[in-house]
Amino acid sequence: MSTTASAAVSPAAPSPDVASSVAAGAGALDCDVAIAAPLPVVGRDVLVPLVTGGEVEYAALDYGASAPCLQRVWDDVAAYLPYYGSVHRGAGYLSQLSTDLYEQSRATVAEFLGLRGDDTLLFTRGTTDSLNLLASVLPRGTRVFVFETEHHAALLPWRRHAGVTQLAAPSSPAAAVAALETALAGSGDGPRLVCVTGASNVTGEIFPVAELAEVAHRHGARIVLDAAQLAPHHPVSVEELDVDWIALSAHKLYAPFGSGVLAGRSDWLDAAEPYLAGGGASKTVSRDHVEWHAGAARHEAGSPNVIGAYALAAACRAITEAGPDALVAREEALLARLRARLAQIPEVRTLELFGPESARVGVLSFVVEGWNSSRFSAVLSAEYGIGVRDGLFCAHPLVRHLLGGRDDQPTECGSPDGPEGEQNLNAIRVSFGLGTPVEHLDRFAAAVGELVRRGARWSYTVDGGRCVPDADPRGERVLPVGA
Repeated sequence: MSTTASAAVSPAAPSPDVASSVAAGAGALDCDVAIAAPLPVVGRDVLVPLVTGGEVEYAALDYGASAPCLQRVWDDVAAYLPYYGSVHRGAGYLSQLSTDLYEQSRATVAEFLGLRGDDTLLFTRGTTDSLNLLASVLPRGTRVFVFETEHHAALLPWRRHAGVTQLAAPSSPAAAVAALETALAGSGDGPRLVCVTGASNVTGEIFPVAELAEVAHRHGARIVLDAAQLAPHHPVSVEELDVDWIALSAHKLYAPFGSGVLAGRSDWLDAAEPYLAGGGASKTVSRDHVEWHAGAARHEAGSPNVIGAYALAAACRAITEAGPDALVAREEALLARLRARLAQIPEVRTLELFGPESARVGVLSFVVEGWNSSRFSAVLSAEYGIGVRDGLFCAHPLVRHLLGGRDDQPTECGSPDGPEGEQNLNAIRVSFGLGTPVEHLDRFAAAVGELVRRGARWSYTVDGGRCVPDADPRGERVLPVGA
């Protein structure tokens, strides 16, 4: 299947009630920028039922949690599966072929991430696994510096292994650089590590990674880039950014087959005990002695996830062939279109750290005046077939900061059963990417406007901590939109 940006999967027609909702606000959606077609993804034309009756094509707008599988990735994996075999230690043809494929995948991903020639690339289970792995190899006495704006995967792993300095949420990219400069200037000697996100999983704003790396290195510290949200949206080069390590997840990079990456400098990795002890990591074993491998094998014990590695490499190839610059331009046009529409709704407040002009990827969080965010998201799903995310996005300190919550205020996921209009420490996140058609974002914007004007058409209750539609809210079926 073609992987060019002009390829598209034909969408199914939306149901009449949702179609009328989109049409009602279409006049405000005119856009002067021609937006290229999305890349084909698996599940693009899935239909879901609406509580008000009928079906609609599902609008998947939760890419920030897990992006759909690229059709190219699915096709490549399906073509390989008959040839699947054990990796590295099998003598048979399929084992030899799978070993070659696994190592070729390592080289493909390394090229996609712009690694240096002497860097090591480890396949992991995802960003959380990668950063926990790096935490486990820190030299004794390492101090870690991290902004409170980080995802928990980058905020929490260090606590068991190092002293942690948590920096306050910066108000601008320049403020982030200045805060790190001050913190490192007074940190003394010894091993130090800075951990920073490439793009916030809450606001989508891009952090000044190259500038932060320059500050870190000038003070003798190292830096790891959490690229989980940046790499799916924007080209990333370890060499150009001059970071020491990079971590990411394949399921956010259109290859949801259970793999991830930690890549970068090898010295701390080779000096530490293996992250997992077992076959593959060990070179020789006797009753009283174990000699461990150096390089990638040292921290890839067990049977490698060759399918996950190959899927990630397939995604990297597909994005490269489609043209990263064109994909970035498409996403920027989509984001501008969405932000312009939401700006027309006074009740919507978009969450941001750096201000409206800051560079960002296709991730946007907001709250709606008079609405509990969990209930709002439930209505979007049940009545419009739109999937977004609500809550705190595994970034509790950041969301608390953006919503003005106290440090001691509970931040589980707000209070979906609380009265409408109360302050809840939760928000709504919409996120999109290569497979998102314009129509899905237009439908989302129209649905937000309609909910603010008219409210929900169904009643909802709380079940297991989640807002869900009542089974029989009023004893009769409500009228569809536009009836």
